[in-house]
Amino acid sequence: MKNKNYYAILMAGGVGSRFWPVSTQNFPKQFHDMLGTGDTLIQKTFNRLAKLIPEDNIFILTNARYNDLVFQQLPNITKRQVVLEPAMRNTAPCILYAAMKIQKENEDAVMIVAPSDHWIEDEQSFSENVKTAFDFCESHDALMTLGITPTFPNTGYGYIEFNREQLLSLAEVKPVNQFREKPDYETAKSFLEQGNFLWNAGIFMWSVKSVISAFESKQPELFQLFQKGYDVYNTELEADFIKENYGKAENISIDYAIMEKSTNVFVVPATFDWNDLGTWGSLYDKLDKDENNNAIVNSKVLATDTSGNMIRSKKDKIIVIDGLKDYIIVDKDEVLLIFPKRKEQDIKKVLQNVKANFGEEYG
Repeated sequence: MKNKNYYAILMAGGVGSRFWPVSTQNFPKQFHDMLGTGDTLIQKTFNRLAKLIPEDNIFILTNARYNDLVFQQLPNITKRQVVLEPAMRNTAPCILYAAMKIQKENEDAVMIVAPSDHWIEDEQSFSENVKTAFDFCESHDALMTLGITPTFPNTGYGYIEFNREQLLSLAEVKPVNQFREKPDYETAKSFLEQGNFLWNAGIFMWSVKSVISAFESKQPELFQLFQKGYDVYNTELEADFIKENYGKAENISIDYAIMEKSTNVFVVPATFDWNDLGTWGSLYDKLDKDENNNAIVNSKVLATDTSGNMIRSKKDKIIVIDGLKDYIIVDKDEVLLIFPKRKEQDIKKVLQNVKANFGEEYG
């Protein structure tokens, strides 16, 4: 029997433009089967959360334009579970809004905020880590996060510095000293050498009481804006209130809004492998490779003198390649991308160029 006080907010509003041309504004990456497993990323995340959390208590937080996609891919959820942002306002406003809705339904709720596009293989370990965090949050005024033990000096993630001197009742839980911005390579190397730094995975856990109280003290204007609608949350009048007021919210991330300003922040070092699937290269790292280190999704490939490539097309398309090394090759309907893997961070710029030259409909 799953705990009725356990809730989840599954964050599914992003565009994922570094996965262009597969991920577009109208059909972003979380609604695609990026790994070729038969499940889309949002389906995989929902099923992972449902191992610990009652399915009815998993809320999908997304942009209003993705409402239909959510119901197509998660046909068993109800309208109550889909929380729509009428405007893009980063993570803090939508998390506060969802937390207030949950608090009104169950003031004893503890919740996890989880992105919809992460790759986690050991789902049992994930559930155990979240349960550890929930146990701590039920008995402490705590803002919790899951940190990933770094495997190399990655400059693409923010880091969490924890205090290894202070021991808590639960050994797996560490007090956080501070959050650190994405470092340069030398700084990242020093973080790894020090041994008390974790990658910030953007996965958070807390009781609704703790997170709403943190907003009240750290972001009073944002708190007041959403508090005004408390009486209408979970009623038919909610949509009108949100439509009228959501756009007034500051565009601010949960990290800046409360995590970096609070002193009651803790971290559980994750015991599972994790990848944020932010780029074609990170997807390449997680996929099985052929004998020439090519990662292939959906395609039938005939390759000569070709290695280290990320290759994706629609199902069973035949792709013949000769003499390409370390490229991203993505064939999608009206767009073909052939791009060096080492320049994958530039795909966002390429997308802007394509839209400027050929029209917004290609992004």
